[in-house]
Amino acid sequence: MLYLQSNNTMFRLLLLLKFASIWICVVNSSPPEDPIKCSFQHQDCTITNSYGAFPDRSVCRAAEVAYPTTEEEIISVVATATMNKTKMKVATRFSHSIPKLVCPDGEDGLLISTKFLNRVLEIDSLSMTMRVESGVTLRQLIHEAAEAGMALPHSPYWWGLTIGGLIGTGAHGSTLWGQGSSVHDYVIQLQIITPAGPEEGYAKVRTLANSDPDLNAARVSLGVLGVISQVTLKLQPLFKRSITHSVKNDLDLGDQATSFGYQHEFADLTWYPSQRKVVYRIDDRVSSNVSGNGLNNFSGFQSTLSLVLAILRTTEENQERKGDADEKCINGKLTTSTLKISAYGLTNDGFAFTGYPVVGYQNHLQASGSCLDSYKDAHITACPWDPRVKGLFFHQTAFSISLSKVKNFIQDVQKLVELEPKGMCGVEQYNGIVMRYVKTSNAYLGKQEDAVDFDFTYFRSKDPMNPRLYEDILEEVEQIGLFKYGGLPHWGKNRNVAFEGMSNKYKNAREFLKVKETYDPLGLFSSEWTDKVLGLRDGGVNIVGKGCALEGLCVCSEDIHCAPSKGYFCRPGKIYKYARVCTHLTS
Repeated sequence: MLYLQSNNTMFRLLLLLKFASIWICVVNSSPPEDPIKCSFQHQDCTITNSYGAFPDRSVCRAAEVAYPTTEEEIISVVATATMNKTKMKVATRFSHSIPKLVCPDGEDGLLISTKFLNRVLEIDSLSMTMRVESGVTLRQLIHEAAEAGMALPHSPYWWGLTIGGLIGTGAHGSTLWGQGSSVHDYVIQLQIITPAGPEEGYAKVRTLANSDPDLNAARVSLGVLGVISQVTLKLQPLFKRSITHSVKNDLDLGDQATSFGYQHEFADLTWYPSQRKVVYRIDDRVSSNVSGNGLNNFSGFQSTLSLVLAILRTTEENQERKGDADEKCINGKLTTSTLKISAYGLTNDGFAFTGYPVVGYQNHLQASGSCLDSYKDAHITACPWDPRVKGLFFHQTAFSISLSKVKNFIQDVQKLVELEPKGMCGVEQYNGIVMRYVKTSNAYLGKQEDAVDFDFTYFRSKDPMNPRLYEDILEEVEQIGLFKYGGLPHWGKNRNVAFEGMSNKYKNAREFLKVKETYDPLGLFSSEWTDKVLGLRDGGVNIVGKGCALEGLCVCSEDIHCAPSKGYFCRPGKIYKYARVCTHLTS
């Protein structure tokens, strides 16, 4: 068993080891396992996400999994399941969604994996379009488009996603320019296989183009309409970008955040509230004549020695056990300073960082994920969150707040930090609060207004009954964003509390449900969880019980929902009195 000293010298040594391991590019990491595991060939299966646990830690089971390789095979699979009235869910290669979107009801359901639907079908340089199967990864799409002299103008920053999965959950990059940062808004046509009646062979291929209003339902479908088989995207000529990171005080962040996104096409911000610092990414297109062959290999997406991950996790657990906020703050500062020194994984020539600006082609800068490149055993190197090793285990909370309300939200968070200066150090250990710009979307379940997306990553205990240090601070921030300012949660992230009352936050929710009723009247692609999120069943997605607030399964209303035996009681928020949070009380 590994024992760690608690003094600062040892702590800093461990953190330096962390960054030396993560931020030197290691290409021999182990790729993630298939999220689906079956006890007998393709039968008696379970599915999880890439982090190894859903918000409620339940095990999702299915009787069988199908791995279609063509659209014809999808049709056959859906037809057979429809004829037998079998519940179905679509699963992706990497399964990066945190909520239970892939869980079929009960144990008799069917999983349909898009793992082998991974072909680029057509590239048309004249019309600047690209048609792909839904299991194509973002990385593959970016590479194939660049080979043809084209680029997807905006995308998530992590390339280990499939096209079907990322449009189904509304994944995005950062911009307020043009059509916005959501990939689904660049979809001009898609094909989806839905259940049908016996007169149509129990399955139907629907081709939805821009002229079809149903495309606005299918663009962000949560997987409840059917199986997306093909997606056609509108691309742009390959271009170059110029990136500079600038660190400033957060004193005027509320004002800056509302205007910065209009000043630079690919602008984003990373906020370290306890340090009162913000990193502004000044990021714009430049002429292809500007010299530079920059590369983005973001530090947090690089592979890590599994031994180092175990040491880091043990260190975090010891901090939590001892209630050592000072060590967390030291950790956070070391994280941010090392990120700054390493230019956040940017290099000017693919090998070394020599200074800003970093100029390079879009396909080299828009996303990364080198920990997916691999052939070695996961117990040697792995992605930092790989559940096969003792590594990082965390919650993610992500919601977008209308630009008109962003300043007030930021100021509320700053007030909380003034009351508890160390309360956000745990977030800074995971690179702070990432702020990305998102634009109003025509998708029925897309963004309703121009907004800023706030993304928090923070420690999660392996024991669901263990409260976190400063549990109440992050719970209050979460409730301020979601309830006080009406934030919209990211569909692919978040704990259960974020999805309560969702159907009331989307002006076209009824239109989406009409399409759902038409495409899947028996609800074969639905589950109890998605029905509750969409307001089709009573009770909501909250799970009330002992310790439920600790994992975000409920908002506490009684002390038992927290951890009273460990000194955590349900109390009002510090600045938002309607909040109910698990607060540590000392005698």
